[in-house]
Parts: sequence; structure tokens; C-alpha cells
Amino acid sequence: MRFGTFIPQGWRHDLVGIDPAEQWSAMLSLAQAADAGPWESLWVYDHFHTTPVPSREATHEAWTLMSAFAASTSRVRLGQMCTCMGYRNPAYLAKVAATVDHVSRGRVEMGIGGGWYEHEWRAYGYGFPKIGDRLRMLREGVEIMKQAWETGEATLDGRFYQVDGAIVEPRPIQRPGIPFWISGGGEKVTLKIAAEYAQYTNFAGAPDAFAHKSAVLREHCDAIGRDFAEIVRSANYNTVIGETESEVEERLAAIEARVRPHLGDATDGFIGEYRGAVAVGTVEQVTERLAALGDQGLAYAIHYFPEAAYDRSGVELFEQKVIPALS
Repeated sequence: MRFGTFIPQGWRHDLVGIDPAEQWSAMLSLAQAADAGPWESLWVYDHFHTTPVPSREATHEAWTLMSAFAASTSRVRLGQMCTCMGYRNPAYLAKVAATVDHVSRGRVEMGIGGGWYEHEWRAYGYGFPKIGDRLRMLREGVEIMKQAWETGEATLDGRFYQVDGAIVEPRPIQRPGIPFWISGGGEKVTLKIAAEYAQYTNFAGAPDAFAHKSAVLREHCDAIGRDFAEIVRSANYNTVIGETESEVEERLAAIEARVRPHLGDATDGFIGEYRGAVAVGTVEQVTERLAALGDQGLAYAIHYFPEAAYDRSGVELFEQKVIPALS
């Protein structure tokens, strides 16, 4: 199994209490620790407003961070989970990503999806198209980026995007282009797009849901004659780990105390998402659950540690005991 880790950027109220002037230092330190550690990749979210409730707390922008991490790390791969197609013109995004690929010397991943966070869509003036239109935008955008990276130029007269000889030079260092992570589990459209374009997928990580989405993806691959095994399947995991169950509870209580002043009534639901989750538990519990998912075909697990900016001991425990057992 391969492993990635999220760098806290504020979106999930994971930098609260840290002076904004010091937040980049906190993110940079974690990114450089990941670069020096056992992680294959680091990740950020592509969002503008905090979740589960919009607030005035910081949310640092994903592609700006990609460029900064590209220049300040040397080994670890760099991804977004996932870039929202509707937030940037795809030809422009192809250009940005290609430049970051050069800065990083070929370490960028393209996590891409249709987007879902209505509040920030409307707040930033993007409207909020119906899901079918957002997924049509995703398909057109992926086609434009694929053309641009493979040929240095893109032309498409689409329903949502029209580009006419958009030049993207230099092309990415990675050839034929930056790997696509098509993110989301929509069975009729998203997974069909993944079957056509993706090198990686990212969808639900609970055992039953992962098995079902995998079966749907296989059906789409079979329908177009693509080898299902070519696509690496990944999932994201909220991760709180301890040596004992009481230690796990202590960590959850600390997270709850930190976010409650900012989330108010939404705190219980926020913490509730952690309890019973695949990667919340003791070292033995988490290792066993991930191993079982590996048997189902999970090849890449990306872990979000809500404590990371304040307490790295959980990250270090995962690095020392879980990764070696499953790699």
C-alpha cells in the first residue's frame, strides 16, 4: 500500500489559534517533515471557505500552496484532493499545473472533480450549476488538459469551455502528462470519466462502499475495453491513532475542545464523523482495517490528521508502526 498525507491549510479549522502570520511556517514544517519521511505524497484541499461551517478563519489556496511546496520540498509528490473544475478555466489550470510541474521537477498530481461546496461557489460568483452540468464541465476540462499536456496546445468547442489553439508551453516534465486523479464516486458519470482518463481514482473508503464503487468502475472499464488494473484506487481517511483506546479518546477530546469555539452546534457532527471511522483507533485496529481494504484493492491511502499543526505524535506513530506494516 502507498501512503499520502494532507497538510492542514485551515479548511477544516485545523489552523485555528495559530497566528495567520505563522501559518505558512507551520504548513512548511509539516510538508518538509513529510518530504523527509515515509510518505509518497502530500495533499491539500481545493476550497475557499472553511467547513463544516463557513467562517472568517483562514483557508489557504490550493494551487498557491502547490507552487510553494514545489519549491520547498525535493522528493514528495504534490496533490490536491481535489481541484474543483469550475473554479478555474481548464486551459489556465493546465498552464498553472505545467509550471508547478517544472518547479517541482515532475512531482505534481492532478486531483480533479466536479465540486460540491455550494456556499463558496455562490460566494465567489460561480453560480452553482446542477450536478449534471458540473460533471459535463469536468469532462470537458479534463479533455482540454489532456490535449494541452500531450501536444502543447488545446482546442475544444464545448458546451461550457471553448478554447481555440490554447498554447501550454512548456509542457509538463511528466510525459505524456500530469497524472489524473478523477475524484468522486458518481456511478453514472464520474466513474465513467475515470475509466476513460484516470491513472488514479479516489472515492469512498469504507469497506462496503469501496467494494461497490470498485465494481462499478470495473464495469465502465470493461465497457470501453480498458484494463481495470491500470487504475490505482485510492481513498481518504480521517486519522486519529493511539497506542490505546483511552489515548485515542484523549486525542478526540483535544480536537473537540479546539474546534468547539469555532463550530458551536456543528461540533458534535464534526467529531461524530471520526468515531468509528476506518483510521480512528489503536495502531492494531487501524492496521487491521487498512490491511483488509488492501485485500479489496485499496492501493493508496491518503491520511488527514486533524492534530498535525498542534501535535505530531499521532503522525509519527502512524509513520513508525502502520506504514511499515502495510507498505
